[in-house]
This record gives sequence, C-alpha cells and structure tokens, in this order.
Amino acid sequence: MQQVKLGIIGGGTVGSGVYEALQRNGSLVASRLGTRVSIERVAVRDLKKKRATKIPAKLLTTDWREVVFDPHIQVVAELIGGTGVAREAILAALKLGKPVITANKALLSAHGEELFAAAQKYGTNLYYEASVCGGIPIIKALREGFVGNRINALYGIVNGTCNYILTRMKLEGADLDEVLADAQKLGYAETPPDLDIDGHDAAHKTGILASLAHGFWVNPKKIHVEGIRPVSALDIKFAGELGYTIKLLGTVKKLEGNGRIQVSVYPTLVPNSHVLASVNGVFNAVFVRGDVVGDSLFYGRGAGKDATASAVLSDIGDAVLDLKSGAKNRLPAFVPHECAGCVAPIDEVVSQYFVRLNVVDKPGVLARIATIFGQSHIGISSVIQPEGHEGASVPLIFMLHYATNGAVKRALGQIAKLPAVKGQPVMFRVENFK
Repeated sequence: MQQVKLGIIGGGTVGSGVYEALQRNGSLVASRLGTRVSIERVAVRDLKKKRATKIPAKLLTTDWREVVFDPHIQVVAELIGGTGVAREAILAALKLGKPVITANKALLSAHGEELFAAAQKYGTNLYYEASVCGGIPIIKALREGFVGNRINALYGIVNGTCNYILTRMKLEGADLDEVLADAQKLGYAETPPDLDIDGHDAAHKTGILASLAHGFWVNPKKIHVEGIRPVSALDIKFAGELGYTIKLLGTVKKLEGNGRIQVSVYPTLVPNSHVLASVNGVFNAVFVRGDVVGDSLFYGRGAGKDATASAVLSDIGDAVLDLKSGAKNRLPAFVPHECAGCVAPIDEVVSQYFVRLNVVDKPGVLARIATIFGQSHIGISSVIQPEGHEGASVPLIFMLHYATNGAVKRALGQIAKLPAVKGQPVMFRVENFK
C-alpha cells in the first residue's frame, strides 16, 4: 500500500486530537483511500507539556521548520492558530509545493487571499474544512456540493460559546454575566471571552462562508459585527412571548443590485417555528438557500477536539487523493469569479426590528415615540407595555416593519433624547427567512 507522510504543526487540543484519531482510525482511512497516512513529525511549543493524548517523544520538535522543510514530509497540517508563525509556516510549505491543511479561521479571514494566491502560484493547495463549524462539512458543500447553485441566502449559528450562553439564558431566565461565568468554569468560554461574545469569531467564519458563496474575498473590515453583550434576560423573555428565540446569527444574503450582498453578525430574533431556533447548547448549524436545490441545513458540533479532528482528517483525505492522482490543485482552495461583488453597508440593509425602551409611564410618551417613527417612515407592527413593572421607568416593546438599518438608527437617536426615555434604546433585528 502507498504511504503519505504527514507533518503537524501544533500538538495542542486539535493537533493531539488529529494524532489520536489517526491512531484510532488510521486503518479505516487507509482502506478508504488506498493509501496509508503516517505522522512523521509534530512541532510543539513545549516538549515537557502534558497532553491529553501522549505523542511519542521521537516525533516531537519545537521547530516548525523541521516539519515544513523535511523532504520526506509530503503534507503539512497547521494547527497552532494565530496569524504570525502560522502564516509564515503555511507560506513556506506552499512555496515548496506541499499541500497544507489548516483550521485557522482568523488567519484565513485576515490573509486568505494571499495564501490562496500562493497555493495557486506554486501548484499546490490549501484545505480548510476545519476552519468553520468544526465537524460540519460546510466548506466542502459550498465548494463542491452547491457548485451549480447561486446562493441566495446563508444563515449560520457558528459560535458554540454564544449559542450555549443564549440557550441557558432562555431556559433559565438568567442574565448573561451569570451564565458566562459558569461557561468559563466549564471550559465553554475563554478568559477573556471577547473573541466569542463580541462576535469576532463568528465574523471570521461568516466572512469565509460569504466569500465561498459569492465568489469574491470578503474584507473582514466590511463585515458588520455585533456581539451578545446587549442581550438581557428581559429581551429573551419578551422575544419568547412574541414567538421568537434570540440567536447570534451570521447572515449572508443577496440584495437588490448587481453583486451586492449583506454580510453581518448580530443577535437576531428567529421565529420559533424555524429550525434554527431549536439549535441549542454548543451545537452549530448553517442554513443554506440555493436557487436550484432550495433550502438545506447542516447541523453538528462546531468545535472541540474530536469535531475539529474529524474535519482535518477529511482534508487529509482530499490532500492524499489529490497527491495520488497527481493533481495537487485539482479543486483550487478559492476561485474568485464575481468581479462586481461587494458588501453593502449595514445602513442600507433592510430588516424588521425588535426595540425595547425604558420609559417614564405617563400619558403622551407613546404618542411622541410613534410620531418619530412615523416621520422616519418606519411602520409599527405591534406595541407591548408589559404589566407588573414598577419603578422610575417601565419597559416598552416595539416590533417594527421593514426599514433600512440607517433609518431605524436615526430614529432611535432622536427617541433616546426624549426626556421620558431612560437609558439607551435596545434594538435587535428580526429574520423571517423570506
């Protein structure tokens, strides 16, 4: 049987998971590929560090160059994360014509165009299934399965930490800080948690999906990002009473006009009747609408040692088969094909809205607020003033008709200046998937 030698840069959670998975299922992989995958070298930061999976000392090195420049190693897996050493190591491997596998969504978001161009230039390939949604094969689906479809819309719950927090807030009626502290103790959230709860991790992944779906590389600076910090137990309660669940949603949607798309990440009210509303805990899901296939849902674990290792093994399989056939660049990592594509500014995006205000409970307040919405050409579909709230101010909930983000933002700026309105208005967008 033929053999392909693999070098791994990174022996942490993902790297050790890949090593463990190949020890467990290496024979299965070999029988399916007709080629045995042999781990030749693993670069780590600390040789003495204790790992959940013990990697033989003879395989370990602290110098990634001993992996990349080893003439016996044919495939390189970059699993260290970050955008410094990882970028240098990947570029070095690509220049040698070696196929590279990465799980590094931050690196792809920041330097994807450069890395893909290098792979093309040196006649090799970059595989990155594990960079988005762990064990869900969404990259392969967009690159291959939907090759005959225009992607009209894509919605993703792509950050398990935020989904876990929002799920518990809904089920327990708890506030974010309380659930976040518990999530950190359980290892579901990092310390500090900013990358997750401020939406940046989800933005990295959403940008990659948007680029694949629409054929031009999305500049991460063009993605509108909001995290879940503003979401309170009160908002989740009122959303539930209206028939919605709040999810941190990555949205990629075609807009009217040549090549314009919405690419955004923000807390979104999802109808309870929609399948994404029932995606709970640390699970991820991506809902794709193609013009030929219609609606498809991809669901599974989006992170963790085993889910990510599974995606890396999938990419190893593709790399091995491409090497075996002599077609290392058979399906390029990314093919730009939409020259006129662009990301629309968030102020031009049209949505429905959930707005919560804290107001002094006295006659005329509602009329003044409704007048500002009316002057801004924003329709009100419903108003709720819940009973049982006492104090200097009480909550007032509005559900607004379709309007541009810019118009709603300007109207809320005027409303916030009213003497009867206390604190800043809270606004979340509503997605009805039409």
